[in-house]
Amino acid sequence: MKAVRGKYYFGGVHPHGRKELSSASPLEVMPAPQTVAISLSQSLGRPAVPAVEKGAEVKIGELIARADGPISSDVFSSVCGTVEDIREETGAGGAAEKFIVIKNNGKDDRAFLPPLSSPSAEEIKTRIREAGIVGLGGAGFPTAVKVSPRTPVDTLILNGAECEPYLTCDHRLMLEKTDEIVRGARYLAAALGVKEIIIGIEANKPDAIEKFEPYEDIKVVILKKQYPMGGEKQLTYVTTGRRIGLPPALPADVGVVVQNVATAYAVCEAVELGKPLYERVVTVSGKAVKEPKNVWVKLGTQIKDVIEYCGGELSAPKKVVQGGPMTGVALANYDVYTHKTTSGILLMTADEAAAEEPTPCLNCGKCADVCPMHLMPMNTAFYSAAGDFEAAEKYGNTLACIECGACEYICPAKRPLIQAIRKTKAEIRKLRQGGQKK
Repeated sequence: MKAVRGKYYFGGVHPHGRKELSSASPLEVMPAPQTVAISLSQSLGRPAVPAVEKGAEVKIGELIARADGPISSDVFSSVCGTVEDIREETGAGGAAEKFIVIKNNGKDDRAFLPPLSSPSAEEIKTRIREAGIVGLGGAGFPTAVKVSPRTPVDTLILNGAECEPYLTCDHRLMLEKTDEIVRGARYLAAALGVKEIIIGIEANKPDAIEKFEPYEDIKVVILKKQYPMGGEKQLTYVTTGRRIGLPPALPADVGVVVQNVATAYAVCEAVELGKPLYERVVTVSGKAVKEPKNVWVKLGTQIKDVIEYCGGELSAPKKVVQGGPMTGVALANYDVYTHKTTSGILLMTADEAAAEEPTPCLNCGKCADVCPMHLMPMNTAFYSAAGDFEAAEKYGNTLACIECGACEYICPAKRPLIQAIRKTKAEIRKLRQGGQKK
């Protein structure tokens, strides 16, 4: 279907993409490491509960931890081997996580689910849940929940924007696995009971746009190169003209479900091959890594091993980020492990990573000018610093923030705005939970 131009949306920024570092690197399969440490915190909800004990023999794709609640997800072994330990460590974000450590025996024994042929909507939903699939765009929300919306929907939107700088893993998937993504989208549409499928792709990926145009049942929308174009609210408006209200409003409330292209690919493999989600494509990039690549990485692989596979450091990085530079997490060291939501590993030099000390707010208002949610980030930061989190939420409408980082990117004073926003959200949740307990 001939591509059409998307609508314009307010706000956002235009950071340097740096995509040229890895966009031409085809997908590579990194050999499985000798040992993996697979976190049980693989989705937005509660950590999964171990389903194996120390000393157990497991196969590739075997269930090792069960979801704990509807917003949790099952976890599977990414290698064939022996469970060496089940222990708690500090994760990349600084919080304690429980890990299942598995020693790889080098075998290729697998424990996949049976492939499905002409599955019904309910069979697809069940398979998505059984395969532990979550949103691979970064949020980690269980896909099984998203394909069972509380309100009727009529449209599936595939997110192929990949608006974060540096990241090119979705771009390469769209180029190399086009048909699988389309088939996965059709399974998702069948599960939702919708016929309208839209894919939004930023204009800086003309080769990907061209790959999807031949599919008559897929409407291709060309998106302006603008961050955060891949946000659900922004993508929904730009592709359909429908406006999603402030939280707790969801895309489903306007008849839409949004899924990342990598998620659609995982759905295709789960349905047709019975393959659970135990590996994903990760972009390794930045000027401080020798060989920027897009690599298939087993979950639980140590970041250090991934970097070594890409040639190691070209120079000492100023900052190392897991994820994208706008929404990712800065790492203190390489002793952390990949998750289902690990989209990137970035080794950034001093000229790539802003490291200036923050100065007092200039009251310039630029953070509000670029906020795609029409918020007042400076108010959140001001009241948060004073410890008045209720005022921070009231005058900054903090809970509506999508944490895209556009405000912090544009701030001339280099204020830690996202840090203030996340702290405010956490404190407000504590206050409300305390009130509910009373």
